[in-house]
Amino acid sequence: MSTIIERVGVDIGGTNLRVGVVRGLEVVHELRFPADFSSICKQHAPATAWQEILRITLSALQQVVAEYPRVAGVGIGFPGFISPESGRVVQSPNLPGLRDVDLAGELSDLLGLPVKVENDALVAAFGEYMLLAEKPRSMVYLGLGTGVGGGLIHGGQPYPGDHGMAMEVGHIIVSPHGRKCGCGNLGCLEQYAAATGVIASYAEATGEQLLAHEIAARAKAGDSHAQAAYDLAGSTLGIAIAHLAKTLDPALVLIGGGMSQAWPLMQKALKEQLHQDLIPVLRDKTQIVVSGSGDQAGIIGAAYLTG
Repeated sequence: MSTIIERVGVDIGGTNLRVGVVRGLEVVHELRFPADFSSICKQHAPATAWQEILRITLSALQQVVAEYPRVAGVGIGFPGFISPESGRVVQSPNLPGLRDVDLAGELSDLLGLPVKVENDALVAAFGEYMLLAEKPRSMVYLGLGTGVGGGLIHGGQPYPGDHGMAMEVGHIIVSPHGRKCGCGNLGCLEQYAAATGVIASYAEATGEQLLAHEIAARAKAGDSHAQAAYDLAGSTLGIAIAHLAKTLDPALVLIGGGMSQAWPLMQKALKEQLHQDLIPVLRDKTQIVVSGSGDQAGIIGAAYLTG
């Protein structure tokens, strides 16, 4: 009789923690837990914040593992830089004060299960790759949300880089001397192509502060300023993808994240800019596809980190 292998994937987001039980490539059970780790880090000293993050994550995992005792391992997509050598969280730009903590090691000891932690965008990239019917030799994933995350899959494996910081695509400079980014530089991609960038573009043109999906609705209704905000998002994405194509030459660029729902508003400007910026021999070589996985890729990718 065959043994059913169950894996647990954890997707840590801005305000919640999603835990899914994965069989094959299917999420058979998912739970969401409130977990505003960013606020916790801002309100507490680093040591106290870390213990609270550990407590919340452990409690969620214990609940799931108790219900699914055949779990073989736990993988976690975490918003931060993960050391490829030690697996420790070196730093998390979105979680102030959190440095050099061993989330995988401490959770593994407490759960009695293998635990692996990887950058959340890279985990999403791996999940997207796992879900593809035809696997390319190399694939770049761009996650468009509050920021812009990226992940590279090469030879069927996620590539974190020598220091765990590969594919920080959101900080490719697309507009020298442009908008100030949280990383300290000027003109980074996510200041134009992320939801916050679209919001800023529309506010600069109109003085109105709207959410990205509200701006999308106005663009679809014929608002020229709203469409211009999405055109700028698309053209700056085109610049970034051209750089990636010239340096990595991937077969596929897959675009996901909440902002990908506005793809029709960005597509024309993106393709025009990409065609302009690519060297002729690379034009039409890289396929660009919008994800159809919903929000499951992060959980699936995390679940398969442990093998």
